[in-house]
Amino acid sequence: MQFEILAPAGSMESLIAGVRCGAHAVYLGGQTFNARRGAGNFSPQELQAAVQYCHTRGVKVYMTLNTLVSDSELPGAVAAAGNALDAGVDAFIVQDLGLAAALAAVYPGVHLHASTQCSVTTPAGFQALEKMGFRRAVIPREMTAAEIEEIRRSTQMELELFVHGALCMCVSGQCYLSSVLGARSGNRGLCAQPCRLPFSADASGSCDLSLKDLSLVRHLKKIGDLGVLSLKIEGRMKRPEYVAAAVTAVKHAIAGVLDPADEAQLQSVFSRSGFTDGYFTGQRGSTMFGVRSKADVTAAKDVLRDLAHTYEKEQPLLGLNLQATCRAGEPVTLRATLEDGRTVTADGDVPQPARNAALTAESLAQRLGKWGGTPYYVKKIDIEIDDGLFLPAAAVNALRRAVADQLEAPFPQPVERRPLPPLPAGGTAGKPYYTARFANAAQIPENHPFRRIFLPLGTPANTLLAHNAGVELPRGVFGIENKICRELAILKAAGVKNALCPDLGAIQIARAAGLEPYGDFGLNVFNSRTAHLLPHPLASFELRQEDVNRLAANGNDVGALVYGHLPLMLTRNCPVQAHIGCAACQKQGRLTDRKGCTFPVVCNPYGCTQLLNGVPLYMGDRMREMRTAYAHFYFSVESQQQVQQVLDLFAAGQKPDFPYTRGLYQRGAL
Repeated sequence: MQFEILAPAGSMESLIAGVRCGAHAVYLGGQTFNARRGAGNFSPQELQAAVQYCHTRGVKVYMTLNTLVSDSELPGAVAAAGNALDAGVDAFIVQDLGLAAALAAVYPGVHLHASTQCSVTTPAGFQALEKMGFRRAVIPREMTAAEIEEIRRSTQMELELFVHGALCMCVSGQCYLSSVLGARSGNRGLCAQPCRLPFSADASGSCDLSLKDLSLVRHLKKIGDLGVLSLKIEGRMKRPEYVAAAVTAVKHAIAGVLDPADEAQLQSVFSRSGFTDGYFTGQRGSTMFGVRSKADVTAAKDVLRDLAHTYEKEQPLLGLNLQATCRAGEPVTLRATLEDGRTVTADGDVPQPARNAALTAESLAQRLGKWGGTPYYVKKIDIEIDDGLFLPAAAVNALRRAVADQLEAPFPQPVERRPLPPLPAGGTAGKPYYTARFANAAQIPENHPFRRIFLPLGTPANTLLAHNAGVELPRGVFGIENKICRELAILKAAGVKNALCPDLGAIQIARAAGLEPYGDFGLNVFNSRTAHLLPHPLASFELRQEDVNRLAANGNDVGALVYGHLPLMLTRNCPVQAHIGCAACQKQGRLTDRKGCTFPVVCNPYGCTQLLNGVPLYMGDRMREMRTAYAHFYFSVESQQQVQQVLDLFAAGQKPDFPYTRGLYQRGAL
C-alpha cells in the first residue's frame, strides 16, 4: 500500500524539515482555532507562503481547525477557513461537528478530516462521520490492530493513524482535567498538561497519569495491511530536528531499511523513558507509563546538530519530463511536465547559425538537466533540434530558470462560496425540568423530581423498568459494539425506551436498537449548530453560563449539568490498576495530586476508567440564572442520603455546607 507520511509543522522551519526529509503532507495551524495554540503557527501571509512551498514540492497541506468553537466564534472560524482555501489549503482537520457542517454548507466540496478529538471509537461512529461528509478520519490512539481492522471494514473514508509522538492518558476530546483545574482547555488548544505532574495511586508522588510516547515504526507493514493510508506524526510543539528524525524513521521503515540507529536517534531527540506500542498491540499496563527524565533531556544535545544537517539543503523531490524544441528562425521552447500532470512552457532566444561547433541534442540535454538547488530532478528529456545551430549557455540557463519560476508560481483554484444557512428556530426556555444519571439504583431516592433518569448499561432490565429509567451507554467503547447492540436489543424488548449517549456512535447504536437517544456531555456541544445536529443535547460544561443560555435559546431541549463530580478523564489504561493493582484498589481507587487533593477513579465493565473531580459542581443556589430546557444531575460516588441532601439544597436554593465548585460556568475555559 502507498502510504502518506504526514508531518507536524508548528513553524516554517519544522515544515521545511518535514518536507525535505520526505513527508508527503504536513498539518499546521493558523493563529486561532487550533489545538496547539502554543505552537508557532502561521499568520495568513505565512500560511500562503507555506502552501506555495509545499505545493511546489508536491506536498499537501492540511489545516487544523480542531477546537470547539462558540456561537460568537463560529463566523470567524468559517472566514478563517475561506482565507485558507484561497491560499490553497487541501483539507481541514475538524473536531467541532457544528463547524464541520458550516464549512460543508459554505464551501461546497471542501475536504474535511475528522479529528481524533471527535471521540469516535466504534464502527457506527465512523459511519456517522462519513454520512456527515468527512472524507478522512483520524483513528483514536487507544485502538488495537484488530479494532482498527473492524473500523476499516465499516467505512469508505480514508484512515489516518498516529504512528509516533506524545500519548495522552485520556481518550482524545474527553479530557477536562486542564480546563477544570486551571481553565486551560485541551478542547480549546491550551492544555497545560497537568497529567505530567504527580497524580499518585498510593500517595507516593508517582506520575500515574503520564504515559510514554507512542511509536509504531516497527508495525508499518501490519498498519498497511489494515488499510490505513496516512501515517501521522504528532509534534507541532516540537523542534524541527524532532520532525526530521521522525519523518526519516517512518520513511526508512516504509522502505524496509529502518535500523537501530534510526530508533536510537528518535529516542534521543525526544522520549519519556522510551516508547510504547501497548495500545496497538493490546498490551496495556504499567510498562506504558513513563516520565521525561534528566537523561532523556540530555540525550537530545548529542543529536540535534546532526539532525539539523539532514534538512539544510533542498532535496530533489519531483521528477520532470522535459521536451525542448530548437528550430532555425524560431524561439527555443522548453516544456516541463510534472508527475501530477501539470505542464508549463517557456520560450527563449532564437538560435543563431553556428560559426564553430554546432549545438547537439546531447549537449542541450546536458545543459537543461542541471536542476541542482531546486526541488526537481529530470526523469526524461526529449530534444528536437535542427542541425547547425548555436545557443549561448546563458540563454539555456535563462530558459531553464523561466520554467522553474513558473513551476514555483502559486496556482490557486477558485473557491466557491455560499451563504451560511440560518439555523431553525429555537425552543422557549422556562424553568428547567430535572434529569439525572445515577451510577446505581441504590442511589435513587424514593421521591425524586426527575423527569428522566438513566442507569448504566449492565443494570438489569427489571431494575430499569422499576425506576422508569433509560439506559446510559458506556463511554469509550472499543471493539464491543456488537455486544452492546445485543444488550440494547434485550432492553428494548423488555420495554426500556431511552438511552443516554456519550458520543456520535452511541447515538447511532441507540437509534438502531429502537431507543430514543439523548445527548450526554461527552458530545462536547459548544455551539448552536452542533446542538441542532444532536438529540436533546447537553451543553458542554466548559462553556460560560451566558454561552450555555444563548445556546439553549437557539436550540431545542438543550440541557446543562448543574451538579456532579465532573469526569475529568476517560482512559483505557487504568492508572490505579497499573500502579497498585485491582486487588489493592477494591473499586475504591483514588489519585492524589502534589497538593494533597484526591480524585476518585471509577471503573466499569466495558473497558474504560473515569477520573472524577474530588469536589462536585454545584449550581443549586444559582438556578434562577440557568435558562436551559433541563438541568442534569450527574450522581457517581454519592450515597442515597447524599443524593437526597443535594436535592433538598436545590429545592431550597441554598449553598451547600460541603466543598463545591462552580466549574467553568463563571470563569470559562481559555
